[in-house]
Amino acid sequence: MALTSEQRAEIEAQRSEPQLTSRPTVAAMENLLFTPFEVLDHGFLRVVDYMGDDGAVVQAARVSYGRGTKKVSEDAGLIRYLMRHRHSTPFEMCEIKFHVKLPVFVARQWIRHRMASVNEYSARYSILDREFYLPATDQVAAQSSSNRQGRSDALDAETAHEVLEILRRDASQCYDDYESLLNPEGTGLARELARINLTLNTYTQWYWKIDLHNLMHFLALRADPHAQYEIRVYAEKMIEILKAWVPATSAAFEEYRLGAFTLSAGMLKVVRRRLARETVTQENSGLTKREWSEMTAVLDGQS
Repeated sequence: MALTSEQRAEIEAQRSEPQLTSRPTVAAMENLLFTPFEVLDHGFLRVVDYMGDDGAVVQAARVSYGRGTKKVSEDAGLIRYLMRHRHSTPFEMCEIKFHVKLPVFVARQWIRHRMASVNEYSARYSILDREFYLPATDQVAAQSSSNRQGRSDALDAETAHEVLEILRRDASQCYDDYESLLNPEGTGLARELARINLTLNTYTQWYWKIDLHNLMHFLALRADPHAQYEIRVYAEKMIEILKAWVPATSAAFEEYRLGAFTLSAGMLKVVRRRLARETVTQENSGLTKREWSEMTAVLDGQS
């Protein structure tokens, strides 16, 4: 299980002590606050705090006092305009803080998004738990021949089982050695040195606080089908939370970012030539083969 009984008791205690506030709140977010959503085999994601809502985005854009000065439809229209024209500052007025438990190799991808405040569980101070990520059988896949940083089809069941046994064996052995190195009656090695023997599938935890604009940038990249599965599942759960927190912003985000494709100047010329009933091929388009394949896949409804 991702959470121990002690952790669940702590979360229930937090949820049973509501706080009075004069600031705007979102009912759907209040209902899920502190609630852990289990991800992967031992991971989880939960919201521990948030600030602002769709109204805060609109208020910042209009630099207005108070709330409810416009109709909901007009507010949604303004948010769509801001998203469409990439006016990011109003979205920066909202923030959210997550508590995340994730494998170390996922954390190293995640931390590439630098516009956030992060505080990670310290293995210099504390001892990490004996918990390792092992992928489901259908996620044990071969290297992609077309994507140097991706996977392709799943391996056959027998081979996948062999791979999982190797991963489990190595992680367990490394953790056994980690405990042995830490043993004060044995080696007594410092925690900051003993941790270097652990495998990348070991779980870590952190608090991660980010504004709404940069959260959507994270989600646009990490919820993309080309993103690695193990970070994508966290992003997909965050999108569900985004819908609860800022529904109008979430709808605009899905319309203009997640469900959209940006045409380059060259691609736009090709589209205009096609509309003029001109026969356009990759050879006379001025686009590279990769650009052409990406554009035609979108225009022909293949992606």
